[in-house]
Amino acid sequence: MSATNTAVRSQVAVPDPHGPCGDDDCGIRDVLDRLGDKWSVLVVVELEKGVRRFRELERAIPGISQRMLTLTTKRLWRDGLVERTVHPTIPPQVEYRLTPMGRSLAGVITGLADWSREHKDAIATARADWDAEHEPL
Repeated sequence: MSATNTAVRSQVAVPDPHGPCGDDDCGIRDVLDRLGDKWSVLVVVELEKGVRRFRELERAIPGISQRMLTLTTKRLWRDGLVERTVHPTIPPQVEYRLTPMGRSLAGVITGLADWSREHKDAIATARADWDAEHEPL
């Protein structure tokens, strides 16, 4: 078909120049940056269980280094998802808890985890079917 065929051109979807949020900046990139960081998600999931001290978080999240936990909690604190309380003891005890906004994010993460659990087998089957017909990625 030619490029001048109007029937073909009218069926081509024109991408929205404003992205998934329409005209406003809904902040989706910032949220995806935070959720794309696996440590942030794991910290939020752990804090959904309740208040945790730094060492409790470190022990509860296998593979996270002290430095990465420090960076992650600071980022979550900066984003307003985590509240940090320092108790004046020697050595200082630091506790973390989710803010109301952090708890609402935890609900979304739980929903995503539930969805993935529900569809895990179907995704594995679809991948196996695709791999059987195509060269694996």
